[in-house]
Amino acid sequence: MYKRDVCLSTFSRHLQPLLQRSTTISHLHQIQSLLLKTALHQDPSTIAQFISSLSSISIDCARAAFDHLWPSPPPIFAWNSIIRAYAKGLRPSEAIAMFVELQRTGIRHDNFTYPFVLKACASSCLVEEGRMMHCLVLKMGFGSDSFVRNALLHMYASCREIGFARRVFDEMGERDVVSWSSMIGGYVSCKRPVEALVVFQHMKVANVKPNSVTLVSLLSACTLLGSLSMGKAIHSYIAANRVDLDVALGTALVVMYAKCGDIEKAFNVFTSMNVKNLQSWTVMISAFADHGRPKDAISLFIQMESRGLKPDSVSFTALLCACSHLGMVDEGRWYFNQIENVYHIMPTMEHYGCMVDMFERAGLVEEAYEFLRKMPMQPNSVILRSFIGAYRHHGGAIHLDEDFMKLLIEIEPDIGANYVLAANVSAVSARWNDVAQLRNTMSEKGLKKVPGCSWVEVNWRNMGAISHQMV
Repeated sequence: MYKRDVCLSTFSRHLQPLLQRSTTISHLHQIQSLLLKTALHQDPSTIAQFISSLSSISIDCARAAFDHLWPSPPPIFAWNSIIRAYAKGLRPSEAIAMFVELQRTGIRHDNFTYPFVLKACASSCLVEEGRMMHCLVLKMGFGSDSFVRNALLHMYASCREIGFARRVFDEMGERDVVSWSSMIGGYVSCKRPVEALVVFQHMKVANVKPNSVTLVSLLSACTLLGSLSMGKAIHSYIAANRVDLDVALGTALVVMYAKCGDIEKAFNVFTSMNVKNLQSWTVMISAFADHGRPKDAISLFIQMESRGLKPDSVSFTALLCACSHLGMVDEGRWYFNQIENVYHIMPTMEHYGCMVDMFERAGLVEEAYEFLRKMPMQPNSVILRSFIGAYRHHGGAIHLDEDFMKLLIEIEPDIGANYVLAANVSAVSARWNDVAQLRNTMSEKGLKKVPGCSWVEVNWRNMGAISHQMV
């Protein structure tokens, strides 16, 4: 018996590296046979590892293993493992369905069950189901469990039910770094950066040290506020405390500096990152394009491809934007064709918008018009405004389809600038009755064209909106 236990313990220790090396279903089926032969299918941690590895290859195979490894009904740790696998995968709603099935068996849930189901609710923004889980948590006596409370807080914050999230947060007897980070992240996701920073101040008073997740949320808050000085202060904290600059934190710093106007500092952070993922590259490419450095954007895109990274839809949007600003029409056409023909990505509204803008900037209004007409989807208001503005700028060089102006006003009937633009274009074509009608409609609806504005940071404070007309 002693020798058998020693053998099982040895096999259990070597299981994790064995699972990591298993990349096919057949490999994992062999391990499944070993689990049954050695009775390790009754060990909770072993089964959690096995189902997690299996679900990373095929969630359906993980479910089949769950259905056949144990007599009915399986033990609670097996249920938790498969619910967790569904919650982490692309079908989180299946985790909730599994929980409903678990309830029918009469097996008592434990404190590991609820966090996985709540994570599934958060991923799918199923707030009603999340509220029902909250009721069950209280009914079953898990309301004081810190793991469950943090999962509840995260669920409400992810579903943007910030009031309920704050109530859960305030009712916590003890708060760890996960609790504080979830509350700060919730406020940021709800576009309430000031409240996020206030919570961080309370976090410092409570003497809880922020982790990488907290710092990413704080940098996002600075980005929303456009506060470069505050972002620099957080960067200084990261450097002073030797916080590891992982991919998420490094990318958040790049975004903050780029959005707050310091493109050189953004690039310095980017180059200092030891590990970069596709998002890191795309953010930097977009930053160069947004800051009027399209050559750098294209050069970085080429570097990214040479590193073996496959560009995604967002990467191509930044690239096409750069081509537009440089007037590289032929290159823009080539890259646009690459999207679907080489990378098998369906072009999005943003890609078509970049192409229309590129043709307009190059003075190819007629080509922009034909491209717009052949779009497989209805153009949005941004593309329509851009094209109609270009038509007006070029003095009505082509016949403008009046349906475009009607569509723009139909999409955004309460934006005064749309009526002004349509009236100005009608004036170019000497359609004075249409001009009068558009002006009358504006007057009847009480609409006005809102002047453009900017935010300027002065002495650590964002000063009010400054009209371009005032400047």
